[in-house]
Amino acid sequence: MSSRLAGTALCRHLSHVPVPHLPALRPTASSALLHRCSAAQAQRAGLWPPSRFSPPRRASTLSDPAQDGGKDQKAGTAGKVPPGEGGAEQKAVVSYWGVPPSRVSKEDGSEWRWTCFRPWDTYQADLSIDLQKHHAPTTILDKLALYTVKALRWPTDIFFQRRYACRAMMLETVAAVPGMVGGVLLHLKSLRRFDHSGGWIKALLEEAENERMHLMTFMEVSQPRWYERALVLAVQGVFFNAYFLGYLISPKFAHRVVGYLEEEAIHSYTEFLKEIDKGTIENVPAPAIALDYWRLPPGSTLRDVVMVVRADEAHHRDVNHFASDVHYQGHQLKAAPAPLGYH
Repeated sequence: MSSRLAGTALCRHLSHVPVPHLPALRPTASSALLHRCSAAQAQRAGLWPPSRFSPPRRASTLSDPAQDGGKDQKAGTAGKVPPGEGGAEQKAVVSYWGVPPSRVSKEDGSEWRWTCFRPWDTYQADLSIDLQKHHAPTTILDKLALYTVKALRWPTDIFFQRRYACRAMMLETVAAVPGMVGGVLLHLKSLRRFDHSGGWIKALLEEAENERMHLMTFMEVSQPRWYERALVLAVQGVFFNAYFLGYLISPKFAHRVVGYLEEEAIHSYTEFLKEIDKGTIENVPAPAIALDYWRLPPGSTLRDVVMVVRADEAHHRDVNHFASDVHYQGHQLKAAPAPLGYH
């Protein structure tokens, strides 16, 4: 007799045997025998040890409030978090992994509302930096880099003309690319060669992040039109790949190009300030994100924001010209300590 028939016969025999009330179990899997027998009958017969079955493990990584029994939830469970960018409250993500949302406060004890940067990322810009410094091209690569930047400025002037707020916002979408590309390539080089980078990976990524914060700031001043957004997609895609290849071929040329780009940025922001002073562009109050990022005093205006952004560009100019000089002298960047925190 097969085991299936034997089990069936046993269940029919046990169906006439009275059994005490037992709590029903809920298995996660069943066999043909268990389909024919009730839970109580199978347990009484010793065919279904309760210890072999347990409630199924949840596939989701989200915690189940019902399983917590109403206990106080740890950080990272449901609740309110500090208002994010734009002042809108956000619900905390319920996480099985117990990663708590950070609770950050300002020095005065008030709640820190930005998630794209933290208080330790903020700084006061050095406005005393020399804005007139210029690297005179001496080699063929230097001249090629300068002429390339001059050629790129011509269509930009035609397209934006004197709409400097929109011009600044659009150009920052490109300005944040070189630091990221350089940092990634140095990172990969460091991994391949099992070697340090001299801090240059972090320095270049800091530059990219700083340029991105310029964009986040000017987004509060001017909103791009649909065709300007389309232009960003095209220009950023072309520039990223071109700079990527340029950096692979000649890092000294790539850094020199960025140095000259920053010189042009200084010129553009200087013209921006002139338009504000003439009243052509309204000197509106500074966005809240700018007040916190550059530690500007209350009551600061758009003019103050342009001043600190221009100072940032001057620092990026110095860093990239310096990096190019290091390569021209026949050294790797790691030979010279990176100017970390150079603002």
